[in-house]
Amino acid sequence: MKIRIKVNGQWREAETSPDRLLLDLLREEFGLTGTKKGCGEGECGACTVLLNGRPVLACLIPAFKAEGAEILTIEGLTPAEGLHPIQQAFQDEGAVQCGYCTPGMVLTAKALLDGNPSPTEAQIKDAISGNICRCTGYTKIVGAIAKGAAVLRGERPAGEAGEEQPDMMDRS
Repeated sequence: MKIRIKVNGQWREAETSPDRLLLDLLREEFGLTGTKKGCGEGECGACTVLLNGRPVLACLIPAFKAEGAEILTIEGLTPAEGLHPIQQAFQDEGAVQCGYCTPGMVLTAKALLDGNPSPTEAQIKDAISGNICRCTGYTKIVGAIAKGAAVLRGERPAGEAGEEQPDMMDRS
């Protein structure tokens, strides 16, 4: 079957089968390898993309279900020059180590900030709860999202590292 979807602002057509996943379509057909193939079971969040502005796990969605939808991948978030403020905040705050989870985290953060430009720490943690980071931990990620929010609100310049963040994941 042929489907038509808007990917990163451009309409694209592709042949697909009922069992082909959106993740595989994006990576294999369109070459958008920023969307990572992690667990393949919807547990890790590495394959997160925005579908009509909402974060979804591309490893769980049959490609044909995206017919007529708008998809944003990490490649579509990055402006022609430089980085999106959320990406810049991740870099500035040291919220990236291996980078495998980063595209999904950044897109999840974008969806959060699009709907709530001033999230609390608890709201940030809740938003990223479906994204697993195996090496950075979450303190710097939460701080990066908070910084990205401040930059997007015009309260802080982009490209400037912040102060040391307290351990926000301390549950004692």
